[in-house]
Amino acid sequence: MKLLIIEDEPEMLENMAQTLEREHYIVETASDYKSALHKIAVYDYDCILLDITLPDGNGLELLKELKLSGKDEGVIIVSAKDSLDDRLEGLNLGADDYLPKPFHMAELHARVKAVLRRRHFDGNPQIHIGNVCIHPESRQVTIDTNNIALNRKEYDILMYLITNKTRLVTKSALAEHVWGDHIDQSDSFDFIYSQIKNLRKKLEHATISIEAVYGVGYKLEIL
Repeated sequence: MKLLIIEDEPEMLENMAQTLEREHYIVETASDYKSALHKIAVYDYDCILLDITLPDGNGLELLKELKLSGKDEGVIIVSAKDSLDDRLEGLNLGADDYLPKPFHMAELHARVKAVLRRRHFDGNPQIHIGNVCIHPESRQVTIDTNNIALNRKEYDILMYLITNKTRLVTKSALAEHVWGDHIDQSDSFDFIYSQIKNLRKKLEHATISIEAVYGVGYKLEIL
């Protein structure tokens, strides 16, 4: 899952990012209104952690822009402004949750998990598709109750394809989502081909398959 943290306090931003990266999320960050606006316009995220007070703008305006553009990212407002008016305005604008500062990182993680479960998996703790079962909490994947070992990137690719199972996923969208900001360090998609090849081998006995659409990307098929 790919997250965007919009937070102008450097120490808070670093602590949030490190905490969520340890839970195997792909994390991108923005510390001001301008850079955050660029990221939400160009990239897609599973969940956005949004501070209201930014040095060059209001986080609620970013939320308005997000909703006006028709994007459906989950949004958790994370703010020291714990007034009832701010909370109600944020929720009325389409935020999924409101977490006032200060907070424990364990609570932040729990709120993120709850939003992702609700938005992507109808609140279910497990995902069943064909004979494949995925346990997001433990990142465990089984085929007919047999465990299969996936590395971090293989798991992230599988999850992205499953959450977009009705869509054709382009190579660039897959790369940006799974590798995040680090995608700029690569000049080809060879790393995707390698991970997809290994993932296909591990799904050999599954009733789902990853089909390539030449020159475009990939799509998950249920056999």
